[in-house]
Amino acid sequence: MTRTVLLTDYAWPDDKVEREVIERAGFILVSGPAEPSPPAEIDALAAKHQPDAILTCWAQVSETAIAASPNLKIVARLGVGLDNIAVEAATERGIWVTNVPDYCVAEVSDHAVGFAIAWARGLIHFDREVRDGRWDPASANLRRLSDLACGIVGFGRIGRATGAKMQALGCRVLAYDPHASNIPADVELADFDTLLAKSDIVIVHAPLAPATHHLINRDAISKMRRGSLLINVSRGGVVETAAVIEGLDSGILSGVGLDVLEDEPRVPPELIAHPGAMITPHVAFSSDASLIELRRRAAEEVVRVLCGEKPEQPRNSPRR
Repeated sequence: MTRTVLLTDYAWPDDKVEREVIERAGFILVSGPAEPSPPAEIDALAAKHQPDAILTCWAQVSETAIAASPNLKIVARLGVGLDNIAVEAATERGIWVTNVPDYCVAEVSDHAVGFAIAWARGLIHFDREVRDGRWDPASANLRRLSDLACGIVGFGRIGRATGAKMQALGCRVLAYDPHASNIPADVELADFDTLLAKSDIVIVHAPLAPATHHLINRDAISKMRRGSLLINVSRGGVVETAAVIEGLDSGILSGVGLDVLEDEPRVPPELIAHPGAMITPHVAFSSDASLIELRRRAAEEVVRVLCGEKPEQPRNSPRR
């Protein structure tokens, strides 16, 4: 019996990489639209095709979608976060859930450091000024990065890479992560409030979970140094957008670097209008090399499981 793999959506021009891996293994790939469809439409796709495996990028794979196919063996995330997959429902049904946790460590950490450099050296601000016809070097109020402290919230693979790069620029690095171990001796492990109070730059690398939803909220921002920079390259829901806008307006935050937002792609007009806001459209993970690696490795996990092997990057322990 030929096995079917459903690709729910994809954030790139085509499905060639996924199709090559899946079809070379002798399976059929069925692709949904590139843009993620609403959950009800993903449910309908799953019910129609009864897939043996699901590959998903941004689309929500609900409990209904997971229950739609009695032969489903794996839901593989084309990415890192699992907040768009009903992991518990998959686990209860004996279905593997996988991701590719380390494909974009270099890219995301580079993006975070890029935001920090752009803020410290006024790159975005002065580019806008010059394009608007203003040439005013005397207005510069720039910063020496080696004089600053950088606090990293979430000290996993990417957080550690960011920390090393900020240290190479001369920054003192603090880290907050209740689950971290083997912290390098030259990184100061701090509680959350201490990190906020001591950091000129706060970089968020935390996953989105119930415990981290709105971790950066009004109360957290109120504890930050006046004139500091907040960077979020993790998940939009970890940072409360309204609190960020208030922090910018009050001057607690002199700048923000946001690659993710709570309600993307909608960007609040207050952020667009604020001169201290640097915003990119959820691309921190992206490079030609990282995307090819991501797509190939996610599809290979599907092939591995459908061929009766265990996945290399399981994120759950199926119960049957």
